[in-house]
Amino acid sequence: MTHFILPPPPIPAIAIAGTDQKFPVRRIFCVGRNYAAHAREMGKDPDREPPFFFMKPADTVVDSGSTIPYPPETKNLHFEMELVVAIGTGGANIASENALNHVFGYAAGIDLTRRDLQNLAKDMARPWDWSKGFDNSAPCGPIQPATIIGHPKTGRIWLAVNGAIKQDADIAELIWPVPDIIAFISASMALAPGDLIYTGTPSGVGPVNPGDTITGGIDGAGEIVITIAA
Repeated sequence: MTHFILPPPPIPAIAIAGTDQKFPVRRIFCVGRNYAAHAREMGKDPDREPPFFFMKPADTVVDSGSTIPYPPETKNLHFEMELVVAIGTGGANIASENALNHVFGYAAGIDLTRRDLQNLAKDMARPWDWSKGFDNSAPCGPIQPATIIGHPKTGRIWLAVNGAIKQDADIAELIWPVPDIIAFISASMALAPGDLIYTGTPSGVGPVNPGDTITGGIDGAGEIVITIAA
C-alpha cells in the first residue's frame, strides 16, 4: 500500500447523462481558433493551418448548475461555448478514420477566459496559462454517451447571457472536425481514458459580469447553465 505524505486530492469528474455515474477527468485539451468566424473576430487568418492546442488543469472542470465566483485579476471575463469530446479509449498515433472509436461521449462546455490577461500574454509572446487555466474555468454539462447519441457532425451550437443569444452557429463549421483533432493530439502525446477535448468556439464571444447566468447547448450533446456569483 502506498502511503502519501498528504491526502490525495479528489478525482475531478463530471456527470454522465441519464445515470448516477461520473466521468473521471484526467486532462483537458483545448483547440484554439477552430471556427473561421471566431478566428476573424480575434484578428487572425482563418485559413486551414494546422490546429494548435492549450491545456487546462483537470480540476478546473465545473458541473452544469454551478454558481462560480468571478475570478480575480481580470476585468474582462469572456465565455466561449464549445463541443466537448470525452475520450473513453486511449491510444497514440490514432488515424482519423479510427478516431471516433476512442470517443466515449460528448457534452456542451464553456471555456472561460480572462481575455485581458490573454491579450497581454499575446502581446508579450508569453504562454496563455494564466488566462485559461484558472479555477472553475472549464464548466461542462453532462456527457451524452456516443452509444446513445452517435457522433454529431452537424447541429446548432449556441450560448446566451441572461437569455440574450450571443453565440449561434453549427458544429459543422469546425475547421478541424473531431476525428482530425484526435489524430493531431495523439500524434504528439498518447490520449488516455478520461481526457476531455474542448474543440473550439464559434464567433460571438464576449464578457460576462457578476450576477450573470450563462446558458448554452449543442444539438444532440446537451445543455449547460452556469451562474457567475453576484
